[in-house]
Order: sequence, then structure tokens, then C-alpha cells
Amino acid sequence: MSETLEILALVCTGLYAGYMFAFLSGVMPALKEVDDAPFTLVMRGVNRKVPGPLFLLLFLGSLVFPAVSWFVAPAGREGSAGTLVGIAAVCALVGHLITSGGNVPLNNALEASRGRGDERAARTAFEGRWNALHAVRTLFAAAAFVLMAVAIGR
Repeated sequence: MSETLEILALVCTGLYAGYMFAFLSGVMPALKEVDDAPFTLVMRGVNRKVPGPLFLLLFLGSLVFPAVSWFVAPAGREGSAGTLVGIAAVCALVGHLITSGGNVPLNNALEASRGRGDERAARTAFEGRWNALHAVRTLFAAAAFVLMAVAIGR
């Protein structure tokens, strides 16, 4: 069972980190080039659609599976590999706290600004802070994946 948990942890952390990196390296740079009204329209749409079932599976799985794997360490993995799994779980937790405490409130504020007529102000209040937080949470997601891969490889 613990090997299955490790594989699930590796898959979820990898897919989640890849998703975050794709957003960081492709979606947001593309949106940077559009005017304020299309930017806010698209980001509001993304913010409504992203928390769907597949994203939630990856989001929750990238935290739950490493954490559970750490608690249910297979025989022989208690040492450095077990420590790496624990650190991966902490990295995932930090990234999730950034998401919950930073990105989600910014998403909500952007949604709340709908219909107020000042898309420039809405974008200005959102984009820079959201991108900075997203870069940090992407780094933590990637670290969780790398740590899980190294731990499993031991």
C-alpha cells in the first residue's frame, strides 16, 4: 500500500507542478500582452473553471499523498528517503497555504470587481501580486515533485 501511495504522490505532485509551470511560463505571459478588459475577462473565467474535479484531485493529491506516504513509510524508507518525503509534504503544504492565503483572495477580489467599470484598476490590483505568489507556489510544487522522485529512487 505504501508504494502505491508513493506512486500516487509522485504522479500528483508531478502533474500539479507541471500545471503550475505551464501557467507560469505560458498562460500568464500570453495574458500580459492583452488589454485590461480581455485580461480580466479571461482571468475571471479561468478562476471559475480551474477548481474543477481534475484540478482539485491534483491540488489535494499533491498534498495528501506525500503526507500520508510520510506517515506510512515502507520498510527501509524511514531514513533519508523518509525525510525527503516529509520535506516534500511540507513543500506542498507551503504552496497550498500560499494558494489559499494569497492567490484565492486575489481571485475573489478580481471577481468582486466585475461590473465596476475600471478593468485597469482591477488588473493592477491583481496581476503583479498574483504572478509573484504563483511563482513562489510553483517553486514549492516543483520542489515537492523533485523530492518525491528522489525519495522513490532511493
